[in-house]
Amino acid sequence: MLPSLISMILATRSISLANRYPVPYVNEVFKYNILLTIKYMGTEFELKPGEQFVFHGKGDKTTNANFGYNQGFKSDGFLTGDGVCHLASLMYMVAKNAGLEVYAPANHNFAAIPGIPREYGVSIYSETPQNLYITNNKPYPIRFVFDNRGDTLTLTIKESLSENLQANWIVNRDTYNLLSKSF
Repeated sequence: MLPSLISMILATRSISLANRYPVPYVNEVFKYNILLTIKYMGTEFELKPGEQFVFHGKGDKTTNANFGYNQGFKSDGFLTGDGVCHLASLMYMVAKNAGLEVYAPANHNFAAIPGIPREYGVSIYSETPQNLYITNNKPYPIRFVFDNRGDTLTLTIKESLSENLQANWIVNRDTYNLLSKSF
């Protein structure tokens, strides 16, 4: 019996949630807001070919959050929702490494994001065009999987093959194995 999906990892990356900001209280606010965003978005979501993820606003998939007090987001005294730029930057980096079409109109050059090279920094603010857009430019569905274990957050992007493609892959694999034993 075939499993429902065979997945190949396109890209994966982890960040420490214990190292978001050097001031412990601010770090906890960042961590809380990152994990709350994932709670709203879901720990897994899929983009079909041509579908687009938009960090906030309208898209095929979004975080489903506005990053305000009304949704439970916290402030460190500066911005409500502080820390979500770190999550957007992780998503940008992993999606770019997976070969997906990615666009972020505003970078995060004004402050370093621990564990994220500067060229992947994304600035997010719900009242401006600061956003993140990820389009599945592949001919198959893509799955985003978030895994939080202790103070480590990992994002893995996988391709998901349909059962029809799985059957073709298994037939071709078995034919190859049979032919290779003949020689």
